Parts: sequence; C-alpha cells; structure tokens
Amino acid sequence: MALVHGEKRRVIVFDVEGVLIPKNRYLLFEISKRLNFLQFLRIVFYGILYELGLISLKAALKKVFKVFRGFRVEELLQVFRRIPLMPNVGEVFEKLKREGWKTALISSGLPTFVVEDLASRLKADYAFGLDLETRDGIVTGEISGEVIEHQGKLLVLKRILEVEGGSPEKLVVVADDRNNAPILLPEALKVGYNPDFLVRVKADHVVTGSLVEVLPLIGVEKPRKEASLSKSTVFREAIHACGFTVPFLSSLVGNYAVALLIIAVTFLYVASEAAMMEGKRVPIISWIVHNAATKAEIHEFATAPVFFALGILFTLLLFPISASNAAIATFALGDSAAAIVGKTIGRKRLSFNKGKTLEGLAAGLFAGFLAALVYVNPLKALAAAATATIVESLPLPISDNLTIPLTTALVLTLIA
Repeated sequence: MALVHGEKRRVIVFDVEGVLIPKNRYLLFEISKRLNFLQFLRIVFYGILYELGLISLKAALKKVFKVFRGFRVEELLQVFRRIPLMPNVGEVFEKLKREGWKTALISSGLPTFVVEDLASRLKADYAFGLDLETRDGIVTGEISGEVIEHQGKLLVLKRILEVEGGSPEKLVVVADDRNNAPILLPEALKVGYNPDFLVRVKADHVVTGSLVEVLPLIGVEKPRKEASLSKSTVFREAIHACGFTVPFLSSLVGNYAVALLIIAVTFLYVASEAAMMEGKRVPIISWIVHNAATKAEIHEFATAPVFFALGILFTLLLFPISASNAAIATFALGDSAAAIVGKTIGRKRLSFNKGKTLEGLAAGLFAGFLAALVYVNPLKALAAAATATIVESLPLPISDNLTIPLTTALVLTLIA
C-alpha cells in the first residue's frame, strides 16, 4: 500500500496471523487442501524447523512458497477471503477509525496482495507483506521483501512513523509471536494477544480473550468492570479439572488402558478440529469443543487440549505411580483454580509474565497442595504444588500443559 503523508496521529500496528486471522489457517489448512501429501509435509517440516529455531524465517518461507508455484493470484485471494476473521476484528477497526487512529497491518508470512486485500476490507491505512513473484497472474514461488529480512519489520515500521510524523511513544503494537520482536520497541505500548513466551516477557499488557479488550488499554474505550467468568471458561476449566480422575481410572483399569483412552479421545478431538475447518461437525465432540473454546480459538486449530492430553499421558507412563498420580492431580486442580481466580479477582500481574497474576498463582498453589495430599504426604504435596506454581509462572517456549505435570512428577520422583 502506498505511503501518503498525513497529519500526526496515533498509530497502532497489528500482526496479521494469530491476531486478525486464525494462526496458520491460510497456508497450513486452506491452501494445503490444494496440495498433494508430500507438498503438505514439506510445509509442516519447514514450519517445525523454524519453530525449533533451526532455520531462519526467511529460509523457511522460501522453501514453503516454492510449493505454490503455478497457483493463480486470484485463486490465492479467493481462498484467503473465505477465512473468517478473529472475533470482533471489524468492530475494533471501526472504533479505531472513528477515534482518528492510523492502523497498519504487517505480516512476514503472507503475500502483500493478500494483506492489502484484508486492509481494504478493514479500511486500514497501511498494509505490508512479503513480495510473492508472479508472471501473468501466476505464482513463480519466489519471494522477497523487507518483512522477511532480519529486522525487516522494524524497517517497515520506521517508514510508517516517518510518514506519520509520529514518535515511538505514540505507537501501539499488537502481536502474538517472537517474529515481531524487532517492533516491540521500549517506547511503544506493547500488547501481547494470546502471545508466545517471548512476547509475554516484552509486553506491557496481555490479552487472551477478544481483541476488543485492547481498546480500554489504549484509551479508545473506558476500562471495563471487574471480569466475570464466561460459560466457556467455566466449562473449559471443568474439563481441565476432570484430569484429577485419571489416577482413579488408572487404579481401576491400569495405566495402559487409560493411555489408550487418552489417545483415542485426542484423535477424536483432532478429527473434530479438522472437520471444523471444513465447516462440518463431529457429534458430541464438536459440541464440547465449541462450548469450551475461547473466542480466539473458535476459528483456529487449538493445540492446548492436545498438549493437555500429552502432558497427562507422558506423566502417567514415564513416572512411578505415586509421583505421576500426585503430579496429575496437582496439575489438574491447581491449574484450573489458578485460571478461575486469575480471571475473576486477579489484579497483581507478574512483571515477567503479564498473563499471570499473584492471586491466581496463590489459588493454584493451595488447590494443587490439597490435590496432591490425596496421594503423598504433606511435605511432598507442598513440593508438588510449589513446583507446579513456579513452572506455571514462567513464560516458557513449551506449553505449560506439558511442562507442569512432567516437571512436577520429576521433582517428586527425585525426592522419593
């Protein structure tokens, strides 16, 4: 999108994938339907290498976009337009426009013509993506552009600020993952939206619900009243707490039978999420998933339940019975208590992890201690609850649904 000079105004920059549209939905779930299995595996393979930090984003994207050689530009646009926006995105942009904000979309994973199409729909002022080479409307598979270079997003951001005549102090950045680290400037107001570990550390605020929660943080709306638990949150945490029953089931039918049950339920969940991407439903499972999902998870593949199942599964199979039982119980009840209390009365946020509160962690410590007492003595129960609470508080690169039960079980095994 061409840069045009304008008066000084506040500027808000949005990452696109994971903030405005469901994360990985475009390349991984929509475009991949038009690829063969080996091409799909290629995308997944290089995506994993990037996530593990083994190759750069630029290297990964160059390999991935080779797969799309021969696609028509209009075909890619049509697929993109079918992807639903994250909840309340349109409402957020309308209110920002009314209040005189300048809005910018910056993506390093989507072609510029795709980002510009989204910007046109949202009436955003700037749109930047990677340059996908085309000939006669046909994609060649070659990519280039500032946004895929090291510090590339920062260069783009500086150009926007130069045009707007603004300074970083008047800038707001809304992002979800570490690829946006260069634009998380110290002077800017930084909002992590369902953020990964690095953004959690750098963010001034963390939002995990609807995107409209960003508006009070930047003065577009008045601060909202005390938070109340939604039905989906209660249902979700109730399911989480049901993990407490796993040790009881294991004592009745054995670890391997329970492990098979967990694997079966996980496959059903994955099937339900895949069906959801196609607008279809799996009886019962889809109803449960829909009622437990957050607004941000409604249109994307939510991995938290998979990690939850794997955390319990590995803990059950890898550690002695007393340690695994206490760890699973601590994780199931402690984590649920922390989430509920943190969302309702949590006020004192951790300086190194804005998504967690002292009140929530204290509730998790207490509930986890009581849960562990069912299987171990008070000293070990306290060790289990303390370990789970410490791991819960840390902004780690791995899902805490994995790290909490496994680390807790390991500590209990070492002190046995």
